[in-house]
Amino acid sequence: MATNQVIATDVEAPIQIRGYVLSRHGYDMAGSLCLGYWLWTAEGAIYWEVPEQEVICFLPAASAAEAQQALVDQEGWRLQPLPLTDFSQQPVLGLYCRSLTGFYRCREKLQAAHIPLMEEDVRPQERFLMERGIRAGIEVRGSWRRNADGSLCLISQHARKADVQPELRLLSLDIETTMDARHIYSIALQMADRSVVLMQREETPRPVNVDPGLQIEWFDSSRAMLEAMQDYFQRWDPDAIIGWSVVGFDLKVLARACEQERIPLRWGRGMQEVHLRESRTTNHYFVDWPGRVVLDGIDTLRGATWQFESFALNEVARELLGREKLIEDPDQRGEEITRLFRHDPWALAAYNLEDCRLVSDIFDHAKLMPYLIARADLTGLSLDRVGGSAAAFDYLYLPRLHRKGYVAPVYASGDATVDSPGGFVMNSRPGLYDHVLVLDFKSLYPSIIRTFLIDPYALVEGLSGAHPDSERVDGFNQASFWRQEPILPALVAECWQARDQAKRDGNIPLATAIKIIMNAFYGVLGSPLCRFFDRRLSGSITLRGHQILQDSQAWFQRQGYEVIYGDTDSLFVHLHGHHSEEQACARGRELAAAINDWWRDRLLTEFNLASHLEIQFEVHYRRFLMPTIRGSQEGSKKRYAGLVSKGSEHKLVFKGLESVRSDWTPFARRIQRELYERVFLNQPYRNWLRQQVDDLLGGRCDAELVYRKRLRRPLDAYQKNVPPHVQAARKMREHRRQQGLPERYERGSSVEYVLTLHGPEALGLTTAPLDYELYIERQLKPVVDSILTFVNDGYDKSLAPQADLFYDLDKTQD
Repeated sequence: MATNQVIATDVEAPIQIRGYVLSRHGYDMAGSLCLGYWLWTAEGAIYWEVPEQEVICFLPAASAAEAQQALVDQEGWRLQPLPLTDFSQQPVLGLYCRSLTGFYRCREKLQAAHIPLMEEDVRPQERFLMERGIRAGIEVRGSWRRNADGSLCLISQHARKADVQPELRLLSLDIETTMDARHIYSIALQMADRSVVLMQREETPRPVNVDPGLQIEWFDSSRAMLEAMQDYFQRWDPDAIIGWSVVGFDLKVLARACEQERIPLRWGRGMQEVHLRESRTTNHYFVDWPGRVVLDGIDTLRGATWQFESFALNEVARELLGREKLIEDPDQRGEEITRLFRHDPWALAAYNLEDCRLVSDIFDHAKLMPYLIARADLTGLSLDRVGGSAAAFDYLYLPRLHRKGYVAPVYASGDATVDSPGGFVMNSRPGLYDHVLVLDFKSLYPSIIRTFLIDPYALVEGLSGAHPDSERVDGFNQASFWRQEPILPALVAECWQARDQAKRDGNIPLATAIKIIMNAFYGVLGSPLCRFFDRRLSGSITLRGHQILQDSQAWFQRQGYEVIYGDTDSLFVHLHGHHSEEQACARGRELAAAINDWWRDRLLTEFNLASHLEIQFEVHYRRFLMPTIRGSQEGSKKRYAGLVSKGSEHKLVFKGLESVRSDWTPFARRIQRELYERVFLNQPYRNWLRQQVDDLLGGRCDAELVYRKRLRRPLDAYQKNVPPHVQAARKMREHRRQQGLPERYERGSSVEYVLTLHGPEALGLTTAPLDYELYIERQLKPVVDSILTFVNDGYDKSLAPQADLFYDLDKTQD
């Protein structure tokens, strides 16, 4: 295994290394399991090998004879009694296998014999770290070994966790191809202050107006270009590869091209080979890149809870950076890239490299690397594991569970027979209100776990019959939790304290990472796809949340306040009468403090529990609208709008309404924002609204009449119900086929379309005038009536020609 820098020359000399885990590997060597880890260090990347390990999983001790019979023709395994039990309090055996290959064969044999296995999916390279409490930072004591190729690797079985903050080197990668992605025009690489574009074509003279820093290397064959890229990977030696759809497009296309040229993917450190695989269930691609991590910008932003109307690179760059791609129009991009390749390759290189720079700048602007590093330090997950809440739970929970004398249950074997509803949503009281306070329970579900001691281990002990009632806390769905040292509440407490400290330190990425992980704990317990799924656990969280919100509502009503809405962890309290901003906010803080005291006293008296529930005063809405369900008098849920005022400044907040929904047109969203602001501020709106209709009918709002909706399925999968965006996409597909152009839409693509007199048509392929009357009926009237009905007005009243004969509102409105 080659290293980036030779940092030791005395082979066999003992050494101590502090590093950060980049990639983790398990493989067989000479019939024995070896674990391998690439570590970032301040002096350069090194490879650490842990030889002669065993793969382990667990099975019931009662199945020993059956297991031995099932494995009679296998070698390299042993069953060992352990001081551990399963969740049924029955003893278990450890199945130890000398090699991965042998383990896979044994696992297949045992599963075929219907012998239940526990923790059989935990990878040995993960188990080695998690059982030692190592998450990402690490300290290794060992010695160097020189391999046959002359490279060095660190050999050791001794490691412990360490606080290491890596300074990772990022390489941004982007490729340009033909429209069918069968031929690669160019490959752009950008890292810190260096960049290059590799292009397969004859060299052309540098134009005078080209950036002097733009470097192009020209190649007469695809093979030469791909080999040069591989050489750059080794010479520049990045720690991470970043890009936009970098795995699902760029790397997939590059790997296919290398396969056609019979070039091994030796892109990893030490010239190790990279492996791409496709998920059979999701069609997503994953990459195993020794010594480096691959980070997709879209997945990373989503994992860090960023929200955009579209995650297209151009849209995200425009919103975050105020910049755009050099070729913007998606309808013309493919043809323009081909034209540039043939006639202006320097412009194509500039476009290719700018995409790399946009990705790098987005990572920097959104602080994605500090977020990922903080997340890895917290959970033990590798940097490129963007999702993985269940895996993070396992990483943190399993070692603690083993130390309590238990192994995890058979996958998703918990009680699924009882009810476990979702979050509580109160029936709303529709209306237009003055002065509404929102009080929000801080991290409600984690605080319930912490307060009421909800925990898989505590549930097993609580239901065991081994402990008196005084040592148990009753949950819901016949759950009972042992009070003594539960695991999950302690984990939540650690996360909570770390998050508070991160906030005090101004470390927003770390605070965000901790919040995401804490909120995922409930999901892990409530998902039938997770190891610790059990509705006695999830129900004890959600049903307790229902109780807390309902009892809190009753408390507010006893104080003389009306609660007009409640949702999962928030209560909306109406203050009657007139209040200044300062008075309303002061009252909100007083109410929060009073109800927190009430909960503290109640939980101590009734349950002998310390309360970790904390309700906070969140915001004061000077004006607030709780709408009705469209076409009904019933109040809506998860949909509202409010006006926040500070001095002369005003801010509109929308939740679930058209102005924050991407399936409504920009026109409808703008109308809603401006109309609501006028009504909230008691400003005239009728003449303004008439002008908007005139502009619409006069064609002056056409640019705002574009719908955008994502395809959830392949186009041909829509059969019985064919929504407008699918109709538009099919028309575009047929047009492109007639032009000999490749498919443009696939599952996950966003379709931009308009409503015409010939029906929905994709943007760029409109054959008929826009259907303005349909836009008025579907887009304008619903948003107008959603608020005007509460001021005894509406679209028809405001815009009817004879309105002034019957309504005197214009005297005050305009």
